Amino acid sequence: MRVGVLGASGYAGGELLRLISGHPHLDLTVVTADSSAGQAVGDVHLNLVGQASLASLTLATHSAVSLGDCDLVFLALPAGQSGAMAATIPDRTKVVDLGPDFRLADPAAWTRHYDGAHPGRWTRGLPELPGARARIAAASRVAVPGCYATAAILALAPLIAAGLVASDDVVVVAASGTSGAGRALRADLLGSEVMGSVSAYQVGGAHRHTPEIEQVLSELAGGEGARSELAGGERAPSELSGCGSARVSFTPLLAPMPRGILATCTARLTSAAVGTATLKAALSGAYGDAPFVHVLPDGRWPSTAAVAGSNGVLVQVAADQRSGRAIVVAAIDNLGKGAAGQAIQNANLMLGLPETAGLTSIGVAP
Repeated sequence: MRVGVLGASGYAGGELLRLISGHPHLDLTVVTADSSAGQAVGDVHLNLVGQASLASLTLATHSAVSLGDCDLVFLALPAGQSGAMAATIPDRTKVVDLGPDFRLADPAAWTRHYDGAHPGRWTRGLPELPGARARIAAASRVAVPGCYATAAILALAPLIAAGLVASDDVVVVAASGTSGAGRALRADLLGSEVMGSVSAYQVGGAHRHTPEIEQVLSELAGGEGARSELAGGERAPSELSGCGSARVSFTPLLAPMPRGILATCTARLTSAAVGTATLKAALSGAYGDAPFVHVLPDGRWPSTAAVAGSNGVLVQVAADQRSGRAIVVAAIDNLGKGAAGQAIQNANLMLGLPETAGLTSIGVAP
């Protein structure tokens, strides 16, 4: 299968190149960049120099390439750029967008967090949700969820779908590595600013992944958003403006590490009779056949190091009976399952390939 990567110079784009280079069924034919256009891939991504055929490819400008011969194109572009680019891609070419442009159903939610007109909504690329694999396989346009959203949704979805926790009382505190902020130079991301320090940012509902988490949890809870793809197919944005059943307080943290997300998610138990065993049974039942999600044995808790470089997800849960809340901790690699790995997983489904092709849930440790 011939694939292209638009926006190959960033962290997510570079991770896509690495994964595609080892994929048994994908042939990379197009790579583009913005400010790095004209440079060789190996000059931009030093970790890829070991594969000469890939490292020697020249990054073209977005406008200089023809995508008609590609079976699938990955968009790894900054927010607000995928909409215009997608409009130039032939309908026969499948597209996986790693950016936020096509994630949100509600135009008002888009306007609160992004500039420009709301581009619309594509099929959500989170295969582990109920019925999602079939929808992704049938889609020609798929939007990969955000990294924080992926971790939080996978942690909470089975519990909300089973009615074990209340979707209107959810708190998420998640720490991310610095690669989640992209590759652009910023003073607050310099090593001397980050090392030895953990800091909160975009506190108070300001983070753009908050409405995405609320949208999915509302659908799972059976709120107005349940009219969306979980209820049988994609809908127009106007039909999905109400996602009012979920309320999420989300606080992101910047951690002194290059990659990884550890999300601690709590939600109010719907019954005092719900204990840890019941919560864990719901997670295990939902993910028993999921190749990349692993519910840990009792007494073991997720860590970011254990999923580094992989498409894996580690999950553990406990019931805090004293406070009446469920606590779910999930770990992912923000460039793996949170971006490029999940994009490859979706592409595999869209192209009729094995879902696990070119991917692993085994992390690099130590």
